[in-house]
Amino acid sequence: MEAIGKILIGGALVLLVIGGLLLLLGRFGVERLPGDIVWQRGNFTLYFPLGLMILLSIVLTILLNILFRR
Repeated sequence: MEAIGKILIGGALVLLVIGGLLLLLGRFGVERLPGDIVWQRGNFTLYFPLGLMILLSIVLTILLNILFRR
């Protein structure tokens, strides 16, 4: 049970850091990254954050490789 608790706390800290970074980026005016797809037709808007997903994938891959390296 202790190991699961440590994993949950670590995951919460990672989410806290990511959330803080996203808030800071929003305050500096970086709402959309290059590669994000926005499609508007009438009163319908589709926002597909492709650039953000690629960036998060790279960052999480690096972090998980560092954390779980044996």
